[in-house]
Amino acid sequence: MNEMMTKIAGGLERTFAARGFTEPSVEDLRDAAGVSLRTLYRYAPSRDAMVRLALEHRHQRYLVQVFGDANASSGKGLSETFERVADWMRAEASHGCLFHAAVASAPDDPELRRLLEQHKAEVSQMAAAKAGTGVSVSDILLIIEGLTQTWPLSQDAALTSAKRLASLAEAAAI
Repeated sequence: MNEMMTKIAGGLERTFAARGFTEPSVEDLRDAAGVSLRTLYRYAPSRDAMVRLALEHRHQRYLVQVFGDANASSGKGLSETFERVADWMRAEASHGCLFHAAVASAPDDPELRRLLEQHKAEVSQMAAAKAGTGVSVSDILLIIEGLTQTWPLSQDAALTSAKRLASLAEAAAI
C-alpha cells in the first residue's frame, strides 16, 4: 500500500471497528479517511471496496503486532502468541474479530468470506510456525478463535484458558 492508501485504509478500519459496517455513512468514512470524496472513491470505488481495504489493512497490522518476525521460532510455544493476541484484543478488538463482524454484516458476500478464511489460515499457520511445536494448525486455529471470540465476555480468563488448552495440546503432540 502506498502512503495515501494506508491513510485511507487506516481511517476506514478505525471507523468500521468502532461503528460497524452498516452505520457509518460515506461522508463519515470520507471524514475518517481524511480525504475528499473523490480521493476516497479513487482508492475504494464502492462501499464493498472500502470494507475490503479496511480488512486488508487490519490483517497486515495484526500480523505485525502478533507475530513481528514471523520467520523466527521463539521456542516459547504458543503462550507468547496468545499473550500477543490478548494484547491486540485489549487495544484493538475488545468487541471481537472484525473479520467475523464483516461476514456477519454481509453473510452472502463470497469475497468477505474469502478474506476471513485467508486471514484465519495465515494466522494459524504463522502461530504454528512461530511456536515450533507439534500442535496441529487446526488445533491452533480453534484455540485462537476461542480466545478472540470469548474475549469480549471473559477477557483475561479467556487467555488463561487458551494457554491451558495449548499446554494440553503441546503435551499430547510430544
